[in-house]
Amino acid sequence: MRSPVLAPLAASAIWGGMYVVSKWSFAAVPPLALVFVRVALGGAVLWGVVRATKPDRSFTRRDWAGFAALALVLTASLSAQFVGTDRTTAAQGSLVTVLTPVFTLAFGVALGESLGPRKLGGAAVALAGTVVLLAGRYDPATLAAGEWVGPGLLVVAAATYAAYTAFGKPLVRRYSALEAATYATLLSVPAFGLLALAEFRFWDAGAASVTVTPALVGAVLYLGVGSTALAWYLWYKGLERADAGTVGVTFVAQPAVGVALGALLLGERVGPLFLVGGSVMAVGVALVATAGDG
Repeated sequence: MRSPVLAPLAASAIWGGMYVVSKWSFAAVPPLALVFVRVALGGAVLWGVVRATKPDRSFTRRDWAGFAALALVLTASLSAQFVGTDRTTAAQGSLVTVLTPVFTLAFGVALGESLGPRKLGGAAVALAGTVVLLAGRYDPATLAAGEWVGPGLLVVAAATYAAYTAFGKPLVRRYSALEAATYATLLSVPAFGLLALAEFRFWDAGAASVTVTPALVGAVLYLGVGSTALAWYLWYKGLERADAGTVGVTFVAQPAVGVALGALLLGERVGPLFLVGGSVMAVGVALVATAGDG
């Protein structure tokens, strides 16, 4: 039987390159405008797949309220993530990423999920491995440099995405990962659109003068189709068979893949701590994956 962590691990791997792509794209498109385009494109792709593969459903008012609540949480999370990413360094952004599984475990426990010693120990090992990995990539002294508005927003993004994961579980189990991701995404599009308009009106008039290039189109497709439609579906797919805490721990793969891609594509140097941290992280994820759900 396939492990329930494989799908969310794949999502985290896709998100590993998202930070670099987003940071590069901000030179051409302001953050809130970019996240609106990302979510609108991802929602359109998800909707097309749902219409082609799923039967028509009649959702209850309670279900629609649940989708709407997830949409609001998603709007807060991605807006904080993109604005925070625009105002932070790679070192700060990668370190704050580690907080997402911590928040997810906390939300899972608050919602009644069991957290046995094996799962708790595995999560601790995975997080420790991630910290070792990042310490080998960045000078800790640089983490204190610059402003902390960006990292603060990324903490908000981590907490709210953990909430999106944990509170989405009932709808995922009642229907499917595809439908939960689709309707939460579609209902968030108007809110993202309003934020993008506000960005243009009050903060960044450059949002209306974007120069479209093949590289920018490729970046938007990666963000919209890959890191939104596909990755959100895979993330929720894990919740069909595992609890939120188990799924959340797989998020530690994101900084590992990001550092590996930096070395592979950008020629960035990685030392032995990358291998040590990555190995320790893998052991932690394996412990969580085999701990079972309560």
